[in-house]
This record gives sequence, C-alpha cells and structure tokens, in this order.
Amino acid sequence: MSSEAPIQPPISPGPSDSGYGWLAREAVLAGGLVVLILSSMWLATGTFPPMVVVESKSMMHDEDGSVGSIDPGDLVLVMNMDRTEVVTFVEATQFGNENFGYESHGMPGDVIIYKKNGGSETPVIHRALLEVKANSSGGWDVPGTTLVNVENVSLTLDIDCRYHGGTQKMEIERWIPPNEGFLTAGDNNGCMIDQPSANSQGRGSGLVDSSGNPVLPIKEDWIVGVASSEIPWIGAIKLLTSGNHASVTSNTWNYLTLTILLILASPLIFDYSSSLIIRTDEEE
Repeated sequence: MSSEAPIQPPISPGPSDSGYGWLAREAVLAGGLVVLILSSMWLATGTFPPMVVVESKSMMHDEDGSVGSIDPGDLVLVMNMDRTEVVTFVEATQFGNENFGYESHGMPGDVIIYKKNGGSETPVIHRALLEVKANSSGGWDVPGTTLVNVENVSLTLDIDCRYHGGTQKMEIERWIPPNEGFLTAGDNNGCMIDQPSANSQGRGSGLVDSSGNPVLPIKEDWIVGVASSEIPWIGAIKLLTSGNHASVTSNTWNYLTLTILLILASPLIFDYSSSLIIRTDEEE
C-alpha cells in the first residue's frame, strides 16, 4: 500500500477572481457611489435631478470663465423653493434691508432656474432682479425699494450695462407689470431684461418661449429652484456628448482635462504615498 498522499487537482478560480468578476465588482461599486452621491444631493437640495448643466454664456463674468460665477460647462446645484426664499438684486443692494450685502455667484441677489412662461423647454438660469407684488389697493409693490402701491415701476438698478467696466446703469421706466412675479436678467447680457415689456433702454428684445410669446414676470410656480453651489467644468462632458459644447471656453476644457488626469492618477499617488509611509515605519 502506497504511503504517498493523493495529488489534489488545481482549484480553478471562481467568478469573483476572474477578470470579468473584478470588472463587475468595480462597476457595482462605482454605480453604488454614483447613487449615493445623487441621493445625498437630492436630500440636501430637495430637487431631482439635483443639478443643472449651464449651456450658455449669459451669466459669465470673464471671457475665459471664472470659478465663482456661472460659466458654460458648470454644474449648479438647485435648491428647492420650499427650502429657501429668493433674495432679489434690489433687496441685496438696499441699505438697511435684512439681506443687504448678500451675494450669489459673483453679484448681489440670487440666481434662479425657471421655465419660460411655465413651459416644458430647457429652463433658464438668470439672476432675480426684483419682484413685483400686487397691492391690495390696486397698485404694485416692489420689495427692497420705496415703491409701494405704484401704478407703474420706474427704477434705476446699480448694474453696469456693460459688465466689464461700463458706466451706464440698468433702468426700468414706467413699466406696467402684466402679473406678479420676478424680473430676471443674465449677468452677461448687457442689461437686457428677460421680460420684453420691462426693457426700456433698447438693450435687446428680451426672451420668448417656444411658442414665440414674450416671457412674462416669473411666477413662483415656474421656478425650478434657486442656484446653490457650483461644480466647475464637469458638466462640459455632458455638453460634449449632446453636441451643445460650442460655448464652452478653452480654459474649461483645460481644467477639465487636468481634473480627469488627477482623478485617474489618484490611486497611483495613494499607493506610492502608502508605500513611503510603510517604508518609513520599517526603517524606524
């Protein structure tokens, strides 16, 4: 009788040890991370999707783009209206107002995301200049100003019509509001107010909806949310895949490329740093 031990056949790798298993595991982890991030943003903002991608140059403060303002390719978190109140430009610039000095994305007042006349087309992301409210006596009130129960709105806003060093200010002259709501404008639109009926300086015709109707003062029901934190550059990937990337600046592409390279290199940097720490501990 032989005393030799039986030879065991080699154990084949299970599915989790194969290349496909590793890829599947990594895909599940990546997917879970994306879900976790989106869920956290949803809980924080109260809106879904919790962010929008900026497509146009209408809110830029610098020709090459800048962190802190809203540029093409930026991702902007959208805060639900139930969780915040809109602070208008005139409220943020009125001395003595509780919101005096408040700024968002490089200028006084909040930036809102709204649907033109409540339609289903791509929302607009522009600054809220002022709000008109109907007075019980039949006139109009403009919070953040001395205008109370007026028949029409005449006002000069401390906004340079040519944003880069201009001297002319935005003016609204004898405007009769068609309804309650917000007047809005892009920071980079040369003092053109979105609502055509309020434009009195020949700065542009304003905006129209998909049916060609002039955009009216923005009702609260038309507001998707208030622009919150900005995540620069990342949204340019979405614009590239959808073919809407013409407005994205070269600086954005450069910074986006650098960001992607840093993300890809981070595991190597982490491993190298860890090995240095272990080597130092062994030497001690």
